[in-house]
Amino acid sequence: MKNYIVVLFALLVGVLSHAQIHDPVKWHTTVEKISDTEYDLVVTAKIEEGWHLYSQNVPDDGPIPTSFSFKNIANKIELVGGTTEGEGHEEFDNVFQTKIKYFENEAIFKQRVKILTQNKIELQEYLEFMVCDDTNCLPPTEVELLFVINPENNNAASAPTGVDFSKTIAKENQTKETTISAQTDLKQKVSLKQQAKKEEKQGLWALFILSFFAGFAALLTPCVFPMIPMTVSFFTKQSKTKAIGIRNAIIYGLSIIVLYVLLGTVVTTIFGADALNALSTNVWFNIIFFLLLIVFAISFLGAFEITLPSSWSTKVDAQADRGGFIGIIFMALALAIVSFSCTGPIVGTALVAAASQGGIAPIISMLGFSLAIALPFTLFAAFPGWLNSLPKSGGWLNTVKVVLGFLELALAFKFLSNADLVLQKHWLEREVFIAIWIAIFGTLALYLFGKIKLPHDSDDKRISVGRLSLALITLTFTIYMIPGLWGAPLKLISGFPPPMHYSESTYGVGYTKLAEGFLNAEQKLPSGAHLGPHDIISFHDYNTGMAYAKKVNKPVLLDFTGHACVNCRKMEENVWSDPEVLSVLKNDIVLISLYVDDKRPLPIEAQYTSETTGKKIKTIGNKWSDFQIKKYKANAQPYYVLLNHQGDNLNAYSAYNPDIAAYLAWLKEGVSNFEKQE
Repeated sequence: MKNYIVVLFALLVGVLSHAQIHDPVKWHTTVEKISDTEYDLVVTAKIEEGWHLYSQNVPDDGPIPTSFSFKNIANKIELVGGTTEGEGHEEFDNVFQTKIKYFENEAIFKQRVKILTQNKIELQEYLEFMVCDDTNCLPPTEVELLFVINPENNNAASAPTGVDFSKTIAKENQTKETTISAQTDLKQKVSLKQQAKKEEKQGLWALFILSFFAGFAALLTPCVFPMIPMTVSFFTKQSKTKAIGIRNAIIYGLSIIVLYVLLGTVVTTIFGADALNALSTNVWFNIIFFLLLIVFAISFLGAFEITLPSSWSTKVDAQADRGGFIGIIFMALALAIVSFSCTGPIVGTALVAAASQGGIAPIISMLGFSLAIALPFTLFAAFPGWLNSLPKSGGWLNTVKVVLGFLELALAFKFLSNADLVLQKHWLEREVFIAIWIAIFGTLALYLFGKIKLPHDSDDKRISVGRLSLALITLTFTIYMIPGLWGAPLKLISGFPPPMHYSESTYGVGYTKLAEGFLNAEQKLPSGAHLGPHDIISFHDYNTGMAYAKKVNKPVLLDFTGHACVNCRKMEENVWSDPEVLSVLKNDIVLISLYVDDKRPLPIEAQYTSETTGKKIKTIGNKWSDFQIKKYKANAQPYYVLLNHQGDNLNAYSAYNPDIAAYLAWLKEGVSNFEKQE
């Protein structure tokens, strides 16, 4: 019984402590004396782990910037220059398609002022800011800061005097109305964290599998494949019994894996677990790897070979001839060195792909790559009789190498595209990128059909069935991309070309958006409605949307969102775009999207002071943010609630959840519960 009470108490504390009202930034001010007439007003933001605060300087179509303004400073101070800020982090944001600067853990802002009086000065500064984490964005928040400058008190003026203004942020009061149980809320939050971990694991598994196939492709190149019989011959001579042969083969395979994993470990150690991820959005990183992959591609196409110094292989071969355990290890190293002209470009590409994930991704990548190479060598060395089933070396090996060269060439332009997107130069817009890919894969199709010959190709006049099949697949893929020049979405290669809006013409001939736009133009929108994401009919006013829902007898999806909410855009682009989800949103519910960062002012008579926060509600965004806090005790976006016509919840709320199946199930559950109530 005692244990039961302890567990129950712990659960209760955990539930009650899990507040939905987020307050991740605490603000502090200090005054630093520079001279008798100049002072620095310093504002320090302490940011909770996992959250980030946006810079003062973000693009117009990006998130809400941090901004400062003074009131009633005439005859008191004169501003010297603008407000400066720390370095922070600057990355390319895939949602806003531009570089965005933000701060983590701490941000320091300074404004130099020149005093115009020797009397004690009290300055009020108004601060507006926005913060986000991986799943939530908070609405723009306003804070009032206070600075005290006392020129007569030199000690007080010259020594930083900290004032904690975290308390100036109004305390959120708990509302008596509880629409969602705390237990359900806790489960929802835990579920989101589990989902994030699951996605991370899935990403590493996907990288491992791709690297494994890359290793298998490297195995089928002229530098590696012919070495299998040579390796088997080596182990056959060195092993006195079959058991010893199997043991040596296993040691050989493990040595190959260790060598490549060691390479991945070195890369991770040198650059740091997270530095590679940060580099993936760096302009120079992308340009350098574009040039590097171009060199790799030209090498694979037969212009030249990339090799390591011959003295390396000579010395390693000498050590391999020693036999025994040491000899086997050097035999594995000899394989890596001799085959470098074929494996080097593939290894480099695999490590570049791992860079976009950071962490231990380079190690996982090399594990998958080396496993694909080590397995065949180990198995054939252990069981030499299997060699009879291997195809003979020939011109097909060079064909594999050339195909890899074309793939390297296509991938290179993805890195050039990344650099162009960051710089926003519009040199490599969507149409140009797709045209380049059509040219590359079209030429590859001609090569596979035997219409083009490269330096190391054999003189065979006939092509194999396998090569013909690959040629047809490549030709089909090339034809598939052609409508993309006129605006087709090309979902098969989504994520490789620049986004739709980064083009000469966002919607071109043949893109289904035109047909949808025509139909929507013919339809008469309900009064007060707008076309939202993916042409979903949406209301931006709660009462208007609820009235329409009653009229058409459909449940309501209440969407607390923001124009500058990153995770809201991710949900709309990646989850709402799913055909099944989109069908429910268009046909089975009424969408009410309430923008908490809408800056349009409310009429004077509609402005009021919030009962929950004590703040003055002046704008439409303030109104919907206050409504969310009051009714749902939450202030983060995206935040989704399914309601009946009385405004009661049909099921638990949903937040940022990239799992399409789970989000669809949540929608259908709410619709089903609504139908049962009717």
